[in-house]
Amino acid sequence: MPFVFALALLAGSSASAHAATQPSSKACAADAVIQAKKLLAFHTDDDDRAEVSGPAKPLPSIVNPANPKQRFDVLEVWGYVYKGQYRMRLEYYRLGDDCVLMGQEILEHASL
Repeated sequence: MPFVFALALLAGSSASAHAATQPSSKACAADAVIQAKKLLAFHTDDDDRAEVSGPAKPLPSIVNPANPKQRFDVLEVWGYVYKGQYRMRLEYYRLGDDCVLMGQEILEHASL
């Protein structure tokens, strides 16, 4: 039993050390709001009622499908057009101090 506890403790410290070395997804939050505005405008054919609320909310990172050793930061932003709500998630790869936009998702928040 002590071996299992020591192994769990080691795994936990390794995970926290990994998290400490990873850049914060908050660094890309301002860009995520800008990109979300562009995505919502594209999706709604430039409807002048489209609005995006910030700040961007960081979500758990995801694995890069092309390279399992890399992770993408995921940021969630909400947008609104008249009575419609849209959830947008933007995936970024951190390259030094740069935020490289790798993916975008938009989903209308509606019950059908």
